[in-house]
Amino acid sequence: MQMSLGKLKKMIPWWAKIGAKIIFSRLNFNYSFWKRIQLFEHGDMNDPHRAYDIFVLHARAAGMLDESLPPYLKFRCGGGAVLELGPGDSLFSGVIAKFLGATHSWMVDAGAFATRDGNAYARLAKYLIDMGYAGSFVDGDFDRMLTDCQITYLTNGAACLSEIPDDSVDFCFSNAVLEHVPKNDFKEMVRQLRRILKPDGVCVHRVDLKDHLGGALNNLRFSETVWESAFFSNSGFYTNRIRFSEMLDMFRWAGFSCITSHVVQWDTLPIRRSLLAQPFRDLPDNELRVSGFDVVLRPMGDQ
Repeated sequence: MQMSLGKLKKMIPWWAKIGAKIIFSRLNFNYSFWKRIQLFEHGDMNDPHRAYDIFVLHARAAGMLDESLPPYLKFRCGGGAVLELGPGDSLFSGVIAKFLGATHSWMVDAGAFATRDGNAYARLAKYLIDMGYAGSFVDGDFDRMLTDCQITYLTNGAACLSEIPDDSVDFCFSNAVLEHVPKNDFKEMVRQLRRILKPDGVCVHRVDLKDHLGGALNNLRFSETVWESAFFSNSGFYTNRIRFSEMLDMFRWAGFSCITSHVVQWDTLPIRRSLLAQPFRDLPDNELRVSGFDVVLRPMGDQ
């Protein structure tokens, strides 16, 4: 029986994944090559059904949807501007936002990872039209799709947020992205989100605190000096290691109220405490056992 690549990857120990990614990340291949072999990937938002479900999940958590005529959904209050952090392999969220009535979409990522295959977006449009949504403006041309769907695609990471005007975003979301923002950039990113969000705007973020190597806490074995070094942070497995309470404190520091709608925890620590580096070794169990959470952020008022 042939073993799937996914199952094979799960069998590889975390330390071997680090070694392999350090080596492979320094080979001169473009992102499309690594995506084809499933070594370096930026999400799975290039499937119409999954992209729609994830978008609706977050928009619903934000209270942004008029659901009076299910399953046909629209943005309440006549639309608004949408920001997605880390769209990854596609700009499907921007197309979906347009179909649901958004006036503009900002797609911000750390690189130009999204497919430029216009046919992929045309397939998404057909999927939405088959569901009952109105719209026929996606015809297979990527650049025309950006214009017709009023999508601005920015690919220089969190620094791009400075290009978005004050008080211009109604709804911001991310799906397993914030943990990848460089630690040194995180507070400035959150400050920028507060700046660009409208007073009645909403952010919804799903954060994955697992190590992205084997679904545990092996990333906490390393000292700050080693983990934040360019040698490690540029090798395709980086997470910022900001823990649950610390991240919430940063949101509050920037002027957000925080509601954690869903918190996922391990029953027991997935790693021996003695194997953790400082300062993680001294954190309480209830902090280390948080493997992920959903949070809804709203501006608390003028700062």
